[in-house]
Amino acid sequence: MDTVTASIKQHLTVSALAKSANVSRDQVRYYTRIGLLNPVRNQNNGYKLYSPDDITRMLFILKAKNLGYTLKDIEQILSHTHHGHSPCPMVRDIIEERIEANRRKLDELMELQLRMEKAASVWKKLPDKVPDGDSICHLIESFVHE
Repeated sequence: MDTVTASIKQHLTVSALAKSANVSRDQVRYYTRIGLLNPVRNQNNGYKLYSPDDITRMLFILKAKNLGYTLKDIEQILSHTHHGHSPCPMVRDIIEERIEANRRKLDELMELQLRMEKAASVWKKLPDKVPDGDSICHLIESFVHE
């Protein structure tokens, strides 16, 4: 067996990688298209072939996404690694930024929730009205935000 044939046997098809990482074939293809996965081509049939390292990379991508990292973030992390640099400082910075952004969003959502609950409570006591040309919905129009 020559080295090319031996190398091909160690590689995975899109389907095999998808099954190994428990993702869809479309997900593998998408990550390949945007450059997060870099398969080689089978010279005999042109199929894309993935190395066992691509399973590790795919699992890393899934874990990073699960922690809130975007695909662009993941691309930067992988680039740092590819160039021999530790991505850890960047990883820490990104997650700290996301934590702060999430806190702001949660605060905004809590304020909205309280306004909605207040409105719903007040509106239970008000009668229904038909729009009269000057008013569309008196419930919303009567709500006072403090």
